[in-house]
This record gives sequence, C-alpha cells and structure tokens, in this order.
Amino acid sequence: MKEEVLKSVDEAVAAGFGHTWACGLWQVSDDRVHRWRARRLHVGTLEDQAPGGHPVHGLLPAEIDAILAVAEQWGPVDRSHRKLAHRGSYQSLVWVAPSTFRRVLAAHGLVLPELPPRTPSTHRPWPDWLVWAPNRIWIWDVTHFTRARRAVFAIVDMVSRKWIATLVSVEETATQVVVVFEQALETEGLLDLLTDERLDLDPDDPARPILLAVSDNGPQMTAHDTRAFMALMAIAQHHGRPHTPTDQAWIETFFGHLKGEWPHLEQIDDPAVLEAELARIRIEYNTVRLHEAIGYVTPNDEHQGRGEQIRQARRQGLQRAREQRLAYNRQTNTNQPEQTP
Repeated sequence: MKEEVLKSVDEAVAAGFGHTWACGLWQVSDDRVHRWRARRLHVGTLEDQAPGGHPVHGLLPAEIDAILAVAEQWGPVDRSHRKLAHRGSYQSLVWVAPSTFRRVLAAHGLVLPELPPRTPSTHRPWPDWLVWAPNRIWIWDVTHFTRARRAVFAIVDMVSRKWIATLVSVEETATQVVVVFEQALETEGLLDLLTDERLDLDPDDPARPILLAVSDNGPQMTAHDTRAFMALMAIAQHHGRPHTPTDQAWIETFFGHLKGEWPHLEQIDDPAVLEAELARIRIEYNTVRLHEAIGYVTPNDEHQGRGEQIRQARRQGLQRAREQRLAYNRQTNTNQPEQTP
C-alpha cells in the first residue's frame, strides 16, 4: 500500500499537481510520505519493523538465564513469581522486579499460578504497653491431622513469623498448653526474664508481662489452669472475638501454608512420623522459606534482626542492576538499522 501511495503521488507531482494535494487524496500527511520516500532510499524497504524495539533498560542475556535457573531450582519451593524474584536477590543471583520475573517466565511458557488474595484481618486493640518486636507477641492455636489422629499445637511469633514450638498430642487440654509454652519459653531464652521482682508486681502492672499470647476462645485457651499458668509465667492473654477467625489470621494463615505447601502431612497415619516431619519442616520454614509478610526474608532472618539489612541489600541490588543495564545497552546501541550500500 505504501508503494502504491508513493507511486501515485510521484505521478501526480510529475503531472503538475501539488505534493500536499496529492497526499490529501490518500488522507496521508505530507511529512509521512516524505519519510516513506527517504526510508525506501536509505533502507531499501518500507516493511514495518517488529514491535518492541531494544530499550536501554532491557534485561541482559545473563540475567534472563539467571531468572530461568532460579525458576527451575526454586519454583517448586516458592510457587510465586514474587517470591522467586526475591529469591534471586536473596541468593545473590539476579536482581529484577517481580513483574519482570513474571514477564520472562511468560515469554518462556513458565507462568506460575497465582494464589488468591487473602482478606485482611481485624482485631481488638492491643494493650498500650505492647512493643511490636520479636518475642513480645506470640499467637498460638491447635490444628488437626485426622489420618494420624493427632492434634498439633503451634506457637508463632507474630512479628517475625518464626515458628517457635510444636506439640503433637492426642488431647487438647491445659496440660498441653503448659508443655508447649514451657518448651517455647526455654527455646527463646525467656525464662531468665521471670525474676522475683517482676513476679511480685501487680497482675495489672504493664511492666509485669514478658509477652502477649494471642489466641481464640477455645476451651484449652480459656481454661482456669491455662490462665493460672500464664499468670505464673507473666504472660498476658489476648483473645479474639468469638466466631471471628480473622482475629487470629496470623496463625490461621500459618496452618493454611503448612497444610497447603506440605500436603503430604495430611496423608501421614503414623504419629511418630508426623512429629518427625513437623520437626523437619519447622527448620525449613524458619530458615529456607521466604515469607511474604516480612518482606521476603526467612523468619529466622527477621527474628534475629537481619531482615532489614537483606531488604536494603535487595533495593540496592535492583538499583545497581538497572544502572548496569542502562550502561550496557547504551554502549551496545543495538537499535541502529543496517545501512545498505
């Protein structure tokens, strides 16, 4: 069509008609026809180039290879392009945005399924004395594994998302609550905080609690023996609203990830095997799995104060990678058309 337009315009000009008038018959601007004519002269063709071009901030070939390598190695673990993008910087392999990671996967037919968005939780106001820091607010609950015929108590740090303690039992009573909390307090080294001076304080004194334990209103959570033990350990209790599981969204989400990402747990019928698998997975959950809610670092990283350093290193890596792409693509100058003799 462009060739026909140029031919008819040239014939009209040769016959004495104005160039602009001839272009107007085709409803094409005069400047565009001149550009077509110059392009045919210098390039030798009027065929349109493929869309997309070569942006100066485009990915480097090595970065694309690194993205595919991260997806192949960590895809079954992370199951999300967002986690995989952060996994790349966490392993110091590639620094790209999650959207870029997803685009590369899609271009190679490796689009990962998206998890449905989660409803944000609401809860009652926290005590005024509460400090939002690791080992200051724990959330706990019980879940069931029917094939093994066992109940599993779990305690999770609400700030760092660290899975602190687990107890597998056939019962759900205050006795199990005492055992799992004693285990958690000893593991985290909090028993040293139970000084005589602290325990002599009035139960309503905000300086007395060593932490806040959040739970629902189950019978083992509200039992007299549980309340007595919590008071003895200087642990304040905070119960959610009845019939409102979103008040315990942190622990409900934890159990959802536990059973969703390790579905074989619900197929185990031997309690001893279930307990061993939970112990193994707890290590992986705390030290390997990147947690979205704390900026894609591991719970151990956040619990031990390394989380912000890792997140800052990723931000710096993203900026450094962008500057390297700009410098490389500007020097390469791959968008120049070939010149014909």
